[in-house]
Amino acid sequence: MLAHPINAASVRRGVLVRASMRVRRMIMAKMSSVVHFEMPYDDRERMAKFYQSAFGWQTQMLGEEMGSYVLARTTDTDASGHPKQPGAINGGFFPKKPDWPAQYPSVVLAVDDIQAAIKNVTKAGGRVLGEPMEIPNVGQYVAFLDTEGNRASMLQPRPRS
Repeated sequence: MLAHPINAASVRRGVLVRASMRVRRMIMAKMSSVVHFEMPYDDRERMAKFYQSAFGWQTQMLGEEMGSYVLARTTDTDASGHPKQPGAINGGFFPKKPDWPAQYPSVVLAVDDIQAAIKNVTKAGGRVLGEPMEIPNVGQYVAFLDTEGNRASMLQPRPRS
C-alpha cells in the first residue's frame, strides 16, 4: 500500500511542485553578477588620497566630459582592464550633486539586455531612475531603487572585442 494515496489533489500538487521547480531553475539560470561598485564624493582629490593611502587603490581622474568620474582599481587587471582574480571587482566615484537622488555606495549589476532588465525591475516593484545612458566604450547604464530604497545600477556592457 502507498504511504500517500494517489488522488487528483496529490497529482495537482506534484505537477505544481515540478512546475514551480522548473520556473525557479529558469529564473535562476542566468544571474546578473556584481561587476562594479560606486560611491559619491565631495572632494575627489581628498577621496583619491584616502583610498590610495588606506587601501593601496589606484585611481584615474576622468574629465568633465565623463562627469568628473573617478575610476578605482582595487585589484590587478589584465591588458583590457578586467580583474584577473575571479570574483574581484573594481569601481568608481561620482561627484555628489544636490539634485540627484540616493547618493550613497551602491553596486552595478551586469545585464544582457538593459531594456528587459528595466522591465523586470519595474515589475518586481523597483523604480528606475531615468533613462539608460551610453558610457563610451563601456555600455548602457541606468540606476534604480529596489523595494527597500537601496540604490543600485545596471550595465549592459559592450561586447568585448
